[in-house]
Amino acid sequence: MTIHNSIAELVGNTPLLRLNRFIAQFALPAEILAKLEYFNPNHSVKDRIALAMIEEAERSGKLKPGDTIADTTSGNTGIGLAAIAAAKGYPFRVYLHDRLSEERFQILRALGAEVIPYSQVEGFREILENCDGDFVAAARWLAQNVITRQPNVFHAAQLENPANPGAHRLTTGPEIWQQTAGQLDIVIVAVGTGGTISGVGQYLKQQNPAIKIIAVEPGPHSVPAAGREDIRELTGVHAFSGVLPERIPPNLNLSIIDEAIAVESWQATEAARAVAQSDGILIGESAGGVLWAAREVAQRPENHGKRIVTLLADSGLSYLSTDLFNHNLTIGQLQVNALLHNPAIQNAS
Repeated sequence: MTIHNSIAELVGNTPLLRLNRFIAQFALPAEILAKLEYFNPNHSVKDRIALAMIEEAERSGKLKPGDTIADTTSGNTGIGLAAIAAAKGYPFRVYLHDRLSEERFQILRALGAEVIPYSQVEGFREILENCDGDFVAAARWLAQNVITRQPNVFHAAQLENPANPGAHRLTTGPEIWQQTAGQLDIVIVAVGTGGTISGVGQYLKQQNPAIKIIAVEPGPHSVPAAGREDIRELTGVHAFSGVLPERIPPNLNLSIIDEAIAVESWQATEAARAVAQSDGILIGESAGGVLWAAREVAQRPENHGKRIVTLLADSGLSYLSTDLFNHNLTIGQLQVNALLHNPAIQNAS
């Protein structure tokens, strides 16, 4: 008989699934395996770093009984932190973009988190406008001007906390290596904080330097910018190519990335909808982006017969109030909407 005493004991050891029907549907000549991170207790890969950051802070003395844990996130890290904080008896405060899905706000509040939308932070609207909505710049301002100025607060600082990539170096990477018996050629991961791809990539390249690590970032029509407030972003995915160095997440190790693929939000939606109906898995937006990239990579002649591992970060259940699975909006309509929000195209017309 096995009885667990905390959800902390349930984090990790997620399954690896061969996407047989997705492969057949698109007649792909390469094998695609999916690391299903929604099997974590709070349905995303971020459970791993939430646990690692909190337990490392406890060991180091940075987090003490009675302290409040705080961070700014795009949702999944906040949910993971809220759940582990609740299980360990810590209050949790999270700062979120107002435009995130309603499910994320509801889940965080259900877990007892104090939820503060960006719009309620004095002076923050101007900061968002000045940085074109960039998550790294916004998180840095919040840390310096709000979070770290509060008493008895442990700032999880997921963008720069070494426990973030460390969690994936110690757990996710070894799991993939063991589950494939070391037989893999390509790994595709979306870049958010940079911790997942950095930790997984570092471990796997130590085992076999020939493994190719591919990063997914948002395409030009899925990146926030001044004058494009209605843009449909690729949730949880951060651009790092061609951006200012200070806007690259500190935890992103660029040296382990062999290739970057830009994916638009409508392409991620197309892949997420396809795999839901082909293989019965409901995945989130960033996972859809990874799967779309995997389909493109699998079709390259040089990759025929190769094994591609995709890390699918979260569940589609947190996106049901969005357009991700709204079949009243076709992929073509979503693409047109995105293009119409591009000032360059509007000016040309």
